[in-house]
Amino acid sequence: MAQFEQTEQFADRAGPVMAPPDVTTVIGRMRDFRSSWPPPDGVAVFNRVYLTVTETIGRQITEGAFPDRAAASALDVRFAERYLAAVDAAEAGRRPPDCWRPLFQYRHHPGVRPLQFALAGINAHVGHDLALAVVDTCHALRCAPPDLREEFDRVGDLLVLLEEQIREDLMPGPDLLEVADPLTHLLGSWSLERAREAAWSAARVLWRLRDLPLLAEEFRQRMDAGAGLVGRCLLTPCR
Repeated sequence: MAQFEQTEQFADRAGPVMAPPDVTTVIGRMRDFRSSWPPPDGVAVFNRVYLTVTETIGRQITEGAFPDRAAASALDVRFAERYLAAVDAAEAGRRPPDCWRPLFQYRHHPGVRPLQFALAGINAHVGHDLALAVVDTCHALRCAPPDLREEFDRVGDLLVLLEEQIREDLMPGPDLLEVADPLTHLLGSWSLERAREAAWSAARVLWRLRDLPLLAEEFRQRMDAGAGLVGRCLLTPCR
């Protein structure tokens, strides 16, 4: 999916409902990235994390864990497509959204640790893309954000569990040296739970602004810039 565009986000939705896309399509693209990028690459670090989430959601959709499988699939794919569009832009030499730029700019920096890359990607995706994915899905399924609240919460719960696992796998244990490590304090200042709550609020605001495209785009740009600033902080070299 291309970057947020007024004509798509806030156009008249009187036409037929779009069929939910297939989760396997975005999973296939992420697996291709995993094969193409070297493991230390910062974008590859995030891609591995996000691939795990998407595969888990895909299995749960197939197994009937979501009450509305069509809505869950649509939200998951439109969320993933925002990340894929950012990769496509960067690979083609175009400017990705501001929220993603720090990760692409620092992806090979030797002073940035894998945990920072993973969380910077999650910050960009949740801090900017998630709200837009909710709006995209509402337009596609001709519903409103409250109709997607259960799917939104379930996807968010998976992200929170994964973030905890990421911290356990990539963060050293709490000995005296590590407590003094600047990375401990840097990452302690960011919360996925708060970012997820902010994304839901932003989705509701964007939905209310759907008939005011210029104002909605201004809001999106500020949200994008804010997530980009947080991403730069998360990627502060710590070694």
